Amino acid sequence: MRRAVLGATLTGALVAVGIAGTSASAATPVAVQAESYAAQSGAQTEPTADTGGGQNVAYLANGDWLKYDNVDLGPAGAITFGARLASDSGATGSIQIRTGSATGTVLASIPVTRTGGWQTWVTTSAVATTHPTGAQTVFLTMSSAQADNFVNLNWFSVAAAGGTTPSSPAPTGTSGPGWPTVDPAQQAADTAAFFALTPRPITGDVVRVPEFNAGCTVSHHLNDDPIVFPGMAGASHAHTFLGNTSTNANSTNQSLLGHSATTCTPAEDLSAYWIPSLLQNGTVIDPAGVTVYYGSRLRDPSRTQPFPPGFRMIAGDAKLQVPSSGNQFWCAGPGGQIGRSADGNWPICAPTANLTYQLVFPDCWDGVHLDSPNHKDHVGPTGPDGTCASGRFPVTIPSLSFVIDYPVHGTAAGFALASGMASSMHGDFMNAWQPAAQAARVRNCIDQSVKCNSAGNN
Repeated sequence: MRRAVLGATLTGALVAVGIAGTSASAATPVAVQAESYAAQSGAQTEPTADTGGGQNVAYLANGDWLKYDNVDLGPAGAITFGARLASDSGATGSIQIRTGSATGTVLASIPVTRTGGWQTWVTTSAVATTHPTGAQTVFLTMSSAQADNFVNLNWFSVAAAGGTTPSSPAPTGTSGPGWPTVDPAQQAADTAAFFALTPRPITGDVVRVPEFNAGCTVSHHLNDDPIVFPGMAGASHAHTFLGNTSTNANSTNQSLLGHSATTCTPAEDLSAYWIPSLLQNGTVIDPAGVTVYYGSRLRDPSRTQPFPPGFRMIAGDAKLQVPSSGNQFWCAGPGGQIGRSADGNWPICAPTANLTYQLVFPDCWDGVHLDSPNHKDHVGPTGPDGTCASGRFPVTIPSLSFVIDYPVHGTAAGFALASGMASSMHGDFMNAWQPAAQAARVRNCIDQSVKCNSAGNN
């Protein structure tokens, strides 16, 4: 069985030996960390046991690819491509080095054979006798006769033929283009100003649930993903977009805030939300509505603060393709579930109940990064004492969740997602709230454990 993989991600960093974020000539050995790709398909990062630590790119299979921008191949003449790889697959294969595109001319092909384990690392190489010169967009494409994962990659290198191949380049850590950061002084000032706000007095009978929401309907459909494939229109599977009606592959925080039309209530929420399109017999089934909840699952929600401008994240796994007979999708309404699809992956609901999904994002943030290479590593779970403050992610953010209501009941034929099986359900969030509107709701509702509506009223 193919190991589960995460959806494609984008970062865009080149790491040369001793030089981060710059181009270097192939006359000097250049080592590029595998996880510093500018785009990828079919990969996932994981902690590596290789010398130097950091992360490697894993779960690579036939047809997967990694893109790297601004790799300097130097002047004309033979060059050596090296690769630090590991494999525990019985199938052989190769890593093909190409320029221009994932289907461009193969410059060199690095052979892959079993190394004895997925974390048993070897360095192997291949020579390119001819190649484009200077800074190039380089693609590493995976080729194998079988469909299962067959190789992990920690880094690759470029050197003049006969030169030295780096043995252990330094890991990128949590810095670089894949880790955009807040302005620390501005963030500190915004945090102090937020907690200096006096919450609205609690009056009358209130429900003591820390929560407010945005009620959203479908805006449009595109094969775009401005988080995973920024600037690459049509590069994604089909998504159903909610909220800001301008969202496309080129969207940024600034462009979203500059466009006032949204399909969410309140109007002050100009954020972009999207999910893979649901298909029934090839026809897109739009949600009747999506409620985006902003709440807290912590015992003490009083230190929750708003998402900063430009913040984005993903929940779920677009590449997870496993049978799912559990309650990922469920039936909401009288009668509930009355059966399962023939493949067992989808519930069949009573005529009085609808297909439903709830997607939940993490509670805590590292307080520094607006994003991360896999769009998940800058957020995470609570620490040992059940608070954010005691863990790796010390800042408490609203616990975001999508409750998606599909106006269908299901049949034995089941459904499909544009990303594949039911297990591949995922969701994306780009924050573009008007800052004052978000801050008031977090302070009045979440911090005081008061259940509020989309207007921010209890």
